[in-house]
Amino acid sequence: NDYYGGDCASLNLDQIWQHFQEPNKPSDKFGQSRQYNIDLIPKFLMASGQLVKILLHTDVTRYLEFKSVEGSYVLKDKKINKVPATEQEALATSLLGMFEKKRFRDFLMFVKDYDVNNSKTWHKIQPDMPSSDLMDKFKLDGGVADVVGHSLALYRDESWLKEPASTTISKIMLYFDSLSHYGKSPYLYPIYGLGDLPQAFARLSAVYGGTYMLSKPVLGLTFDDTGRVSGVKSDDGIAKCKTVVGDPSYFKDRVKQVGSVARCIAILDHPLADTNNAESCQIILPQNQINRRFDVYVSCVSFAHNVAPKGKYICLVSSTMETGDPKVDLAAGVKLLEPTLHKFYSVSPLFEPVNDHQKEGIHISKSYDATSHFQTVCEDVVRLYKEITGETDVSYIFVPKKKEDEQ
Repeated sequence: NDYYGGDCASLNLDQIWQHFQEPNKPSDKFGQSRQYNIDLIPKFLMASGQLVKILLHTDVTRYLEFKSVEGSYVLKDKKINKVPATEQEALATSLLGMFEKKRFRDFLMFVKDYDVNNSKTWHKIQPDMPSSDLMDKFKLDGGVADVVGHSLALYRDESWLKEPASTTISKIMLYFDSLSHYGKSPYLYPIYGLGDLPQAFARLSAVYGGTYMLSKPVLGLTFDDTGRVSGVKSDDGIAKCKTVVGDPSYFKDRVKQVGSVARCIAILDHPLADTNNAESCQIILPQNQINRRFDVYVSCVSFAHNVAPKGKYICLVSSTMETGDPKVDLAAGVKLLEPTLHKFYSVSPLFEPVNDHQKEGIHISKSYDATSHFQTVCEDVVRLYKEITGETDVSYIFVPKKKEDEQ
């Protein structure tokens, strides 16, 4: 590729036209190509999430600039509403009925006071009780439970109701903590798009003596007599190594497919309806609200994050595939975007590694899932880091380095 980032790259308008093999060239109505930085797989960062903590620990943030995402929304009863995350919002939102508002407010107050190490805060909610019992305790059912599980705790399917109540509470607290940083939503997004993330790591790696070989084909691997990787073949020789880390596209014989993700990238000249004219936002469509087995995610960024010309918006709709047609799987989300200037549909396989990483020294990431945030990606990064280092406790990577440690 002539760009950084692989599957998660940021492309200008001409590049994305070529990437999706669109006929002709983009018309003048889109504006200048170089003013676009369109992410193939845009994902937001939780302000207090693991990725932000890792970026602070590695000091990559010296090369990055972030801006908050304006709003977080959810579909309930065929209407788009802001996700209520404070007691005041719970009482004011049109998302809930009169009695639901009080129960939801009481639930939020309980969550904020909950301390897994202090049984006085439990109020008969044992940490290991299933989350379904937590919902029953506060009489939160149907659409309200969807808001809690999918928009606050960011679970992807209904299995969350079997998760320990303490796990769900900690996920909701992460949402609250992230929200407290900026007030409008818990999410951040890099100025100029996600393509700056790999570039920032490349710059920092160079500072510490790392070497990058750009525009080099990977032609295969070499192994020693024990079956452990010893090098990476390219067109002008072999790069010797003891460990190889890569995404599934390099290791077709060492991964298994576990599903597929449907995506639709759309260019708009208007903000999304019912988002208070937000220049950036996320909308989650819980599966129960749209009669599906998987949630549909909608993310929107714009000129406010320097990823499009003034007045243009870049939206992505994504979900795990249930049918053989991405247009069918994404219909509920794409409907929220119309009218659009142009749409690009794609289907990507979901892969997981099946190799013996301890024996081979080959560490393979999972494919990017359908979520519009980085939480699941960070879980995979932590898995890889533990595999590579052999460490079981890597909590230190979530702690910013002290300045004296760098001296």
